[in-house]
Amino acid sequence: MIRTILSLCDLTGEWPRPYAEAGYDVIRIDIEDGNDVRLLRAGTLPKIRGVLAAPPCTEFAGSGARWWAKKGEVPLLEGLSVLDACLRIVIAVRPEWWCLENPAGRLKQFLGPWRMTFQPCDYGDPYTKRTCLWGDFNIDLPRTPVEPSEGSKIHLMPPSEDRARLRSVTPAGFARAFKEANP
Repeated sequence: MIRTILSLCDLTGEWPRPYAEAGYDVIRIDIEDGNDVRLLRAGTLPKIRGVLAAPPCTEFAGSGARWWAKKGEVPLLEGLSVLDACLRIVIAVRPEWWCLENPAGRLKQFLGPWRMTFQPCDYGDPYTKRTCLWGDFNIDLPRTPVEPSEGSKIHLMPPSEDRARLRSVTPAGFARAFKEANP
């Protein structure tokens, strides 16, 4: 069995963590580490079992809608170039499965309807942050629902230097459930 996972736009390493803990090889690509997905050459990669893609949500998440018009099209085009690169890599490496995530917002205007959505509290993390998933993957994730006692902690997060990184962390419960359903 091929045991290499490619994790694109992976700022935190949380989504592929269950794979790494299970002994899979995980290749993380993130611009913060000096690796821009837009420059990734598929021919340099080994055979890939699965692709996890989490392009930056700044220009897509509905929580930022009030600023879209003021920012204009340039930031949106930048975001779309990263999204396009993720999809190009998926096409080039032909993994057994792949998944792209982003919070609810306007990405569906560019990718069409999502395959599924989830809330972190569906998988054991006690907060809400509606997240949409596109791709070709098993949607039968084992659920471990809990009360969202922390509410929408991501939306309420105060400004800070770490805010973008903290907001982009994949919920640990979802990451475990995704790995279980998509080994």
